[in-house]
Amino acid sequence: MIEWLHPGLIYIFGALLIPVLKGRWQKAYMLMLPIVALIDLTFMTEGTYWSFPVSDYVLTFGRVDKLSLIFAFVFVIASFCMTLYALHVKENGQHVAAFLYIGGALGVVFAGDLFSLYIFWEIMAWASLCLIWYRKTKASSEAGFRYIMVHLFGGICLLAGIILYVQSTGSIAFNVFDWGLGWGYVASYFILIGFLINAAVPPLHAWLADAYPEATITGAVFLTAFTTKSAVYVLIRGFPNVELLIWLGVIMALYGVVFAVLENDIRRLLAYHIISQVGYMVAGVGIGTAMAINGASAHAFCHILYKALLFMGAGAVIEMTGRSKFTELGGLYKYMPLTFWLYMIGAFSISGVPLFNGFVSKTMIVESAAGSHLPLVWLMLECASIGTFLHTGLKVPYLTWFSRKEPVVEAKEPPTNMLAAMGITAFLCVFIGVYPQALYRLLPYTVEYAPYAPAHVIGMSQLLLITFVGFWALRSKLHGTPTITLDTDWFYRKAGKRFIWFCEKPLLKFATDIDKVMKDLANSFIRFSRNPMAASMILITATSTRLLTPFNPAYRQKGQELVEARKQAVEEPMEKMSIGMGVLLVLLFFAFYLLIYLTHGVLWA
Repeated sequence: MIEWLHPGLIYIFGALLIPVLKGRWQKAYMLMLPIVALIDLTFMTEGTYWSFPVSDYVLTFGRVDKLSLIFAFVFVIASFCMTLYALHVKENGQHVAAFLYIGGALGVVFAGDLFSLYIFWEIMAWASLCLIWYRKTKASSEAGFRYIMVHLFGGICLLAGIILYVQSTGSIAFNVFDWGLGWGYVASYFILIGFLINAAVPPLHAWLADAYPEATITGAVFLTAFTTKSAVYVLIRGFPNVELLIWLGVIMALYGVVFAVLENDIRRLLAYHIISQVGYMVAGVGIGTAMAINGASAHAFCHILYKALLFMGAGAVIEMTGRSKFTELGGLYKYMPLTFWLYMIGAFSISGVPLFNGFVSKTMIVESAAGSHLPLVWLMLECASIGTFLHTGLKVPYLTWFSRKEPVVEAKEPPTNMLAAMGITAFLCVFIGVYPQALYRLLPYTVEYAPYAPAHVIGMSQLLLITFVGFWALRSKLHGTPTITLDTDWFYRKAGKRFIWFCEKPLLKFATDIDKVMKDLANSFIRFSRNPMAASMILITATSTRLLTPFNPAYRQKGQELVEARKQAVEEPMEKMSIGMGVLLVLLFFAFYLLIYLTHGVLWA
């Protein structure tokens, strides 16, 4: 039966054949894999599959329910659009890494136990690292190193929590963690930290804005979808209705918007908005009602689509101009009008404009906050929504496609496959916005929410209109600023440099000195074994020389003679000794050994 085919393994094992194929066959094969995975998902029924007994436990690679299916569907749909966008890339390694990354994310979504979750969690981390390093610049190399260091720390926290959890409960099942036991139940907190790092929750977030802009043009599009959204999935699965997540989510929503103000790089600005939008989802998980969980799941679905579209538009600009700074862009509408309008569909979607997919998901989370009597949360999420439209919907397109009468550099529309991928993704954003029931039917709980209620439409339209008027009035004062934004990664960057200096300088010198001492000691034993008689006389002479030199400087000459004697003792063959002298030396060594043994026995007695 087709339901026994794990979607994640379709990508993981399918990736192995990519380097074997060439030309059109390779492209057709890469597009075929997401289609096969989508058919696989369509025929799946809820239940538990792909279970394997290991020792006293059972690994479950396939827990299929409505929650896992909605995330799996959007991962597969997005992977098709992203693969189409990257079809012109010649490096097979990039495609292999992308497919392993997608397969790891699907493995996380269907994991029914903590150990299989950890396996796929690590596959995601290492595969995504390759998408950063494949850009092959100094900045991408350094950003990738910091990226994997943070994720290794998160993986260690997750693994430590899993081990503690299994020891405490005897179970490896991945279900809701018992948060009510407080700090005594340390395992839950370690697991939560591991999840929060991948969700990019401040202050554990800087890896995202640091690494994503340095990835390859197509790799960054893949990165937008899977790491943070799989983290949202595991938070829904493991920590729903945890109040701490409400406030962490609100902080994320505002934090990302504020830092986007400071950015001069188009992809870095969009990366900060990932943090902001994931904040809505995390807040929804914390609220924990059926409507909030539905909102978090729906917003994850919509965010993957419109954020991929935004990064596709930004990537097209970088691909065709070689520039990503606002201070180096402007006036591109003359050359790239189609890219602009496709980008704007993503911008309208992320801003929550009616008739676009962000409106039918974001407002669900905001309304769930109001329905749960959290007015401050509601207000802060609304403020974050205004900031999103101001920067992603207005600042980016103005500074990139307009702001100059003549562009700094000539350009043209990107390759056909990139435009086609953007077109399909844009269509999905509009389709879900116009017909939200197509999405709502996939959600974990029954949806009792009407996004196009007059109050919702009027309220959001007023906020967006006021923001647009303010932006238009001040547009002449807006311009890119060549600044460098300092974030929380500054702390571990500085600490990391100091640690590397400590390892390369004092620690290495200490190790070298220890190595020299041990080598000298070994050489001493070698010299002694070659000529015990001469070595014994040298030892006696050396000891007496060091003791008597302070009282009689004439003994310093003895020291020079001693060096020459050592050389001769090593180079010259050992003099023949009588049998009696040999026996005497053996007896002396035996007596010395016996003395040590007896002393040791007395001391321990």
